[in-house]
Amino acid sequence: MDVAHFPGEENAGKQRNGEAHPQGECIRHFFGFLRSRCTTAHHEKQGGTQAAENGHKGNDYKVRHGQDYLVNARFKWVVLTFATVVAIGITLSLGGWQLSRAAQKQALQAAVLAQGSKPVLDGVALQSAADPLGLVHQRVRLTGTWVPGATVLLDNRPMDGRVGFFAMTPLLLQGSKAAILVQRGWVPRNFEDRTRLPRLETPAGVVEIEGRIAPPPAKLYELGGASGGAIRQNLDLAQFRTETGLALMAVTLQQTGAPSEGLLRDWAAAHVGVDRHYGYAFQWFGLAALIAVLYFWFQIVRRFIYRPKDTSLHG
Repeated sequence: MDVAHFPGEENAGKQRNGEAHPQGECIRHFFGFLRSRCTTAHHEKQGGTQAAENGHKGNDYKVRHGQDYLVNARFKWVVLTFATVVAIGITLSLGGWQLSRAAQKQALQAAVLAQGSKPVLDGVALQSAADPLGLVHQRVRLTGTWVPGATVLLDNRPMDGRVGFFAMTPLLLQGSKAAILVQRGWVPRNFEDRTRLPRLETPAGVVEIEGRIAPPPAKLYELGGASGGAIRQNLDLAQFRTETGLALMAVTLQQTGAPSEGLLRDWAAAHVGVDRHYGYAFQWFGLAALIAVLYFWFQIVRRFIYRPKDTSLHG
């Protein structure tokens, strides 16, 4: 046996086998191609399934996100609408309240004018009145004598834009033991020496004065208790009645007439501030209108103008 011939014969056999079975090689190549295509198709199917799942998840997220946005938007709209209605209701009610106050002040102003147009009272009619407070703003003409030792100066009282004193002196009515505290007028104070009393002329004997019935002077803020002496911040009529021993009436007299005795009598007219209430009412109604206009613009007009277009009909 010649071993040297074996490799050659083996190669020749392989060549013969290859030439004898070309169909086998083609079949093997065909099945290899099918296997690769099936594998590719499988991967493509898996990728398509995953993409579809991701698309469904994305759509679900968009739907849920859109629903949450709509719920939040509706909640904000409800809250804003409720707040707007409450604000408009409050401002309208405040405006109506100011109008009612103006109506009350108008009625009071009419009563003041009606009182001032009544006949002039004398001392007898004043003393015989069942309720002297019901005579406030009515004109009177009284005769009596001054009690100069009981004169009091009320501090920090303005007249014509200047600050000074209101001079208060009791008048003992003629033929009676009754007395009435008279607001005689205004006198400037000495700002260099605040304790220095101004010089007042108080006629002696019987005098005749004119004026109108007035309530006691308004009380100002005062630190501590009520003070005594000639200069005071406030004057309590009941306490002053006890202090002087005079039978003072429950009302005072605001003396009118030309300046005299070193006193000015340019009293401020009885003004109840009706115009101020009308001004406040206008402000409240204007604020209510502004709130309504802003709500209409931002919640209706702007939403209609800038609303997003519906693209679902355009594919």
